[in-house]
Amino acid sequence: MIIPILSLAALGISLGLLLGLAARFFKVEGNPLVEELEALLPGSQCGQCGYPGCTGAAQALADGSAPVTLCPPGGRAVVVALAAKLGVDADLSGVKDAVPSIADVREELCIGCTRCYKVCPTDAILGAAKHIHAVFKEACTACGSCVEVCPTEAILLRPVPPPLQSWGWVKPGAVAAANEGVLAA
Repeated sequence: MIIPILSLAALGISLGLLLGLAARFFKVEGNPLVEELEALLPGSQCGQCGYPGCTGAAQALADGSAPVTLCPPGGRAVVVALAAKLGVDADLSGVKDAVPSIADVREELCIGCTRCYKVCPTDAILGAAKHIHAVFKEACTACGSCVEVCPTEAILLRPVPPPLQSWGWVKPGAVAAANEGVLAA
């Protein structure tokens, strides 16, 4: 009984040392610019930019083969940060200012077709065939894939409500000024 245990332990230690040495000698250095650009992207891995996740988008940005306006969920803030990092000018005319959003299923319209469930890149939708679906708020990245495939328009992207820690009363003067501006226009 002792001999098999000792032989497996010796085999494990020797293979571990061999893997450690191989990792040290065959290490491939990545582009530090790609890592910095990936840190600026939202990290939702939604694929709306046309690349397989934020790493692919960061690689394309570093190569210069993609515009800095490629990330729809990031909005203007990400475009400005990417342009500053790459030292290029960004045209913000076609970029929407993204607000944090989340998918919401309207239960009265959901028919349980599972189309949204199949296209969700983060598995944020829970449901089964012919049953009402629900969205895991923590996992939803608001990529909009589920909204596009829903045949009954039961899924909407809604703004995330502010948490209690940052919520505050709207100043009455600001609301009145905004209403006057709308009425005057």
